[in-house]
This record gives sequence, structure tokens and C-alpha cells, in this order.
Amino acid sequence: MTDAAKEPSIDQVVDRLVTRFPHVPRLHIVWIVGEEFEALDEGRIRTFIPTLVERGARVRIQREFGLSTASD
Repeated sequence: MTDAAKEPSIDQVVDRLVTRFPHVPRLHIVWIVGEEFEALDEGRIRTFIPTLVERGARVRIQREFGLSTASD
């Protein structure tokens, strides 16, 4: 995924997670989403990267902040 293509996807994922977890600092969410993108960036199939990143970040946020996973 090119940097130009990745940036809007990252912004969209961050915005959705900020809306879902308003008590989590935006900067922390940006950091987690960035790490998740880096972990998947070398994959061959790029279509699902934003979805996988969002799910991975959501799970990490829920774990770090002791939130229920029942809404998944």
C-alpha cells in the first residue's frame, strides 16, 4: 500500500475508533493504528488491510483500557 493510499485509510480507521472509544486519547489511537498498519504492510493482499488494522487496534484498545468485548 503506497503512502498516498495508506493515509486516507489510516485517517478513516482512526476516526471510527475515536468515535467508538471517546475516552481514549486520539494520539494513543493514532499510535496503535500506525503499529497495526506497519505489522500488515508487507502482506501481499492489501484490500483488507484497513479492516484488519481496525480490528487489531480495537482489540488492543479494549484490552489496554479494560473494556468489554461483547460489542464485537
